[in-house]
Amino acid sequence: MINSSQSTSPSSREIYFRLLIYIKPYAGLFALSIVGFLIFASTQPMFGYILKYFVDGLSNPEAVLFPRMPFLHRLQLLQAVPLLIILIAAWQGLGSFMGNYLLAKVSLGLVHDLRVQLFNNLLTLPNSYFDNHNSGHLISRITFNVTMVTGAATDAIKVVIREGMTAIFLFSSLLFMNWRLTLVMIAILPLIAVMVSIASKKFRKQSKKIQVAMGDVTHVASETIHGYRVVRSFGGEVYEEKRFFKASQSNTDKQLRMIRTVAIYTPLLQLVIYVAMAMLMFLVLYLRGDASAGDMIAYITLAGLMPKPIRQLSEVSSTIQKGVAGAESIFSQLDEEREINYGTAERDKVSGRLEVRNLNFTYPGTERHVLKNISFTAEPGQMIALVGQSGSGKSTLASLIPRFYHHESGHIFLDGVEIEDYKLLNLRKHIAQVTQHVTLFSDTVTNNIAYGDLAGMPKVDIEAAAADAYAKDFIDQLPNGFDTQVGENGVLLSGGQRQRLAIARALLKNAPLLILDEATSALDTESEQHIQAALDKVMQGRTTIVIAHRLSTIEKADLILVMNDGRIVEHGSHAELLAKNGYYARQHAIGIKRISAHKYHMI
Repeated sequence: MINSSQSTSPSSREIYFRLLIYIKPYAGLFALSIVGFLIFASTQPMFGYILKYFVDGLSNPEAVLFPRMPFLHRLQLLQAVPLLIILIAAWQGLGSFMGNYLLAKVSLGLVHDLRVQLFNNLLTLPNSYFDNHNSGHLISRITFNVTMVTGAATDAIKVVIREGMTAIFLFSSLLFMNWRLTLVMIAILPLIAVMVSIASKKFRKQSKKIQVAMGDVTHVASETIHGYRVVRSFGGEVYEEKRFFKASQSNTDKQLRMIRTVAIYTPLLQLVIYVAMAMLMFLVLYLRGDASAGDMIAYITLAGLMPKPIRQLSEVSSTIQKGVAGAESIFSQLDEEREINYGTAERDKVSGRLEVRNLNFTYPGTERHVLKNISFTAEPGQMIALVGQSGSGKSTLASLIPRFYHHESGHIFLDGVEIEDYKLLNLRKHIAQVTQHVTLFSDTVTNNIAYGDLAGMPKVDIEAAAADAYAKDFIDQLPNGFDTQVGENGVLLSGGQRQRLAIARALLKNAPLLILDEATSALDTESEQHIQAALDKVMQGRTTIVIAHRLSTIEKADLILVMNDGRIVEHGSHAELLAKNGYYARQHAIGIKRISAHKYHMI
């Protein structure tokens, strides 16, 4: 598969043209910017011609520049040359402003559109994509890679148009003045083209390596920042210093390779151009003919202006290849398949009846069956407890219900409709979920409870949800109450407080299907008792799937599913399972001993 994808990878030209498609909304401004650069480029030959008149005017300053034009037939070189220099400079300034400013608006708009599309695309990708890509590289793609695209969209286009048009105007003027001499310059163009082609391939290859290395730097920094407590608790400072130094040094080395390539390539190209210039100088002196001194100086001046745009056009290759490499990375994400969402069914309300039938599941890219022939039914208002050792498939089963992963074998029915047949947003509207790993945003308490679709809910409902989750007491004691900022991922709150806010968020959603994945694991005994009392109340009329270790939670379940190695090995109520004296009974006995010894939890 890898070799196949590499063989069919898009060319630089295809990627760049795809990038330029994003300019369509700004076509008018883009066209005006091109006009500006055309104006700028047209002034370069004008200065050469002014020099011709200046040299001719040294011997006859009273000569008339435009003898046959009305109103200008008396304008002598003495007045005309300085006046034309001022007019040409003003004309050039106008073109420079139009080109640079308008193209900057286009390119910044393009980059903004790309960045927004890239971020919005992240929100639509399946869970498996995030499982296989670390956050550092994803963040680097939105920040660093898009910056590389900025160079290709701004500097590169500006140089290509401005310097390209300048070279064309200069070359046309040289052909007009002396086409024989100008043919000498054409002879070196194939050599320049070969050099540019070779360098472009190197630039693109090196740019890809630079972007990967930059993603590694972002990844290491992100992990260290998020896990700073673990780093400090376990003395990981020296390890993280070495890890970051290694990632940063790798990025630096790759940047230097790119700079070295440019530093070698540019002087070589410049040498080729000046060799051609030397030959041209020889021919000008040897084949002067009847041309005046002004003609020769103007020709040499215009020819001398040619290396600058050619050199800049050659240097822009590295900028374009950086942008192409960045765009290739961006487009690879944009081309990823979104979450499967072929369902058409929509329900305003559901009762919460959940039926799982012959369900099997294997994580994408793996061969191990995580769930094997799972079947059970949860009636509305029932509480189903999933118990078993870590790795038995409990959390995976809970993740399949809201379609975080796609099951291909078996069925999951919600109110008699296969969950795959629901529209994705509509399905998740009916499900509230609280996991062991709480996610809070750097925002107020209110906005963390009333998040997403819940934003704008009446304050009285938010406070009621917080009270039901036994969170209102500690919220009222915060400096600004419900308007208090909780910090990144709720760092200013305790683990139990964060968990209660997450439960309040689920309660506010008021969904008919509630999934609690170790939702009470971070709570102290007193808080857990309060939460359990609240959950007893809110579970009435709701189907609740609970993954828990605590006896107090498990014993109240209407149905307990005991899982081991992806299978349901036992099922029944707490009393029924104890009577079977099987797997559950043995683990229950172990749990009782642990509670007696440690007052902790069971399985």
